[in-house]
Amino acid sequence: MSKVISVCIPKGGVGKTTTAVNLAASLAVAEKKTLLIDVDPYGASAIALGFTSDKINASLAEVFAFTHSLKSAIHQTDLEYLDFVPSNIYSISTHDKFLKFTENRLILKNAIKEIENYYEYVIIDCPPLLKGISTNALVASDSILIPIKSGHFSLEAVDRLFNYFDWLKEIANPDLSIEGIILTMYEKDSKVTKISERELKIKYSKYLLNTFIPNTNLLNESTFYGKPLCLYKIDSEGAVAYLNLANEILQNNKKNKTELI
Repeated sequence: MSKVISVCIPKGGVGKTTTAVNLAASLAVAEKKTLLIDVDPYGASAIALGFTSDKINASLAEVFAFTHSLKSAIHQTDLEYLDFVPSNIYSISTHDKFLKFTENRLILKNAIKEIENYYEYVIIDCPPLLKGISTNALVASDSILIPIKSGHFSLEAVDRLFNYFDWLKEIANPDLSIEGIILTMYEKDSKVTKISERELKIKYSKYLLNTFIPNTNLLNESTFYGKPLCLYKIDSEGAVAYLNLANEILQNNKKNKTELI
């Protein structure tokens, strides 16, 4: 059965899509069969993986319209162990219909049941808001991975997400957990970084992951070539960081399974 992880925070510009794409790719490098689902209407994950509209056959929009199954919307990527479901919501009319369908919180959860025994990990790239499709994603998920860039507004966004997490556990998904908080665009000697780390350790220390993602232009550069960083430059600092993140998540999940036994 798949472990479903939503990459989510109600704040743009923190490396959310970058984290979803590169984590999924890194899990694939570790030979874990992984499915990346893009539920963000802007479709940034597709761009990061080199998918243009002409390369997309079916998408999440059709899944939510009940004209296609999730399985029929799966696309192969350049990585053997990584598959992808694009959002492909390019028109205003499609976007409006998509938002209407997302009022049913269970659509994505039910759709994932079709493929849950085929993948070890399902990574969901959420938009930077806490309603509609993000609710669908979190109801379908086992856990939330929270990427955060150092700064006051990002810390406020983490607080909002935890409040929403508590509410969602109570009314829709009691088994939802926090996979962890990952610091992105990390600048070690920055005063803002030090303040942010201090605040996070005070409030959310048990959720902070050991890995951090450095601030590197190569992550943006690889997007222009439609490749995750592990395919663009695997020996780069950023690629190694995401491989470390994948390993930390794998080890944490292995530990959790052992404790349950």
